[in-house]
Amino acid sequence: MKGLLTLQELQENIAHETIETVILAFTDHYGRLVGKRFDAEFFAEQATTAGTHGCDYLLTTDMEMEPVPGYTFANWELGYGDFHLVPDLNTLRIADWLEKTAVVLCDLVDDKTHTPVAEAPRSILRRQLEQVNAMGFSSMAASELEYYVFENSYREAFAQHYHDLQPVGWYLEDYHILQGTRTEFFTAAARRHLRNSGIPVENSKGEWGLGQHELNVRYAETLDMADRHVLFKQCLKELADSMEISVTFMAKFAADRAGSSCHLHLSLWQNGKNAFAGDKAFGPVQGSDVFRWFLGGWIAHVPDVMPFYAPTVNSYKRFVDASWAPTRLAWSYDNRTAGFRVVGKGESLRIECRIPGADCNPYLAFAAALASGLDGVKNKIEPPECFVGDIYAAKHLPRVPYSLEEAIGPFEASDFCKNAFGKNVVAHYAHFFKKENEAYKLAVTDWERRRYFERI
Repeated sequence: MKGLLTLQELQENIAHETIETVILAFTDHYGRLVGKRFDAEFFAEQATTAGTHGCDYLLTTDMEMEPVPGYTFANWELGYGDFHLVPDLNTLRIADWLEKTAVVLCDLVDDKTHTPVAEAPRSILRRQLEQVNAMGFSSMAASELEYYVFENSYREAFAQHYHDLQPVGWYLEDYHILQGTRTEFFTAAARRHLRNSGIPVENSKGEWGLGQHELNVRYAETLDMADRHVLFKQCLKELADSMEISVTFMAKFAADRAGSSCHLHLSLWQNGKNAFAGDKAFGPVQGSDVFRWFLGGWIAHVPDVMPFYAPTVNSYKRFVDASWAPTRLAWSYDNRTAGFRVVGKGESLRIECRIPGADCNPYLAFAAALASGLDGVKNKIEPPECFVGDIYAAKHLPRVPYSLEEAIGPFEASDFCKNAFGKNVVAHYAHFFKKENEAYKLAVTDWERRRYFERI
């Protein structure tokens, strides 16, 4: 595939001085890339097999890079040692949006036990994919990311405390070609750079918000798709930064604007065929028992894994009725009011979960989806009846949680999560989500100042 590199191709690029830097990176809890930049020659000579080391505090920090106390994985008492970054050479590719740069994603390995770091997001997804394979399946996935684009640079936005930012559009442009043309200076460049970096693109379009857009890359095997997702976000942020504009993947940028989603598409495959395809009727859908039970498990376990879909306090402000974001747990066929929208037929049959926002970590979100669906297949969990109509109006249906604080308790107590991800992993992430929520509760917001400064 164009943009992907073998080691020989990397060495040829180094010899021709078209690649001088190789980035080794992995994602932290938030899904942001962290790592090191290597001289390309040194990487080719030494680091392709040896990898590198990083401080294990990177899986205990908050957004401000402060080491948060209370983790058993790494802490001051243990001295914050190293873990090993092992390059996955299947991910080695040109970072076309950067000058003379390649990037490779890494798995984390414990320096002492030489086993995968269970708490690392990519390890968590790998564990679920091992379960997929053990059951005789493979999985294909896609993630649809939405984002807002602003004329202000990141530095300007920071200096303005993110107030009064100028969106690139001045009216809602959902599918609108004229308004979308005005942002092609950025979007066309993003499509080109992604394609040239081994991330094939399908299309882009304006979305239902001022300056909101969506750019879709092609579906792939699930781990590959999660890798594409994190590199997609990195590309768009760094490209925007180079153009002195900005993009945000916040789930809810403003109360009066549409939220930004990350719709997850999944299907299981067996012997080269879609295992969801079949001739049994489930409402208007023709599918297999594997489809039926995977859907049942995925829906049933949303309360257990919700923080993996909606990991920040901001995530939950997106769940507003009649806003294109789902608020209730139901499934339907080609119905955008549903938390689970079934689309396609035959070999293209798949389940779209519309719950995650653009702020999700794709490794965690896909891991949660696979664990839930596989449990459905193992235990033959029946889905509810296919819902027909406006699910926003169906007040009797169970609702997604109203806040991160509400979602943490079921996740932390869930035997399902402990069995699927491991007790230590659940405790680690429960602590992370709690600390994120505590930081929010201690902050004084603009809302409070506007409401109380004069009139209280």
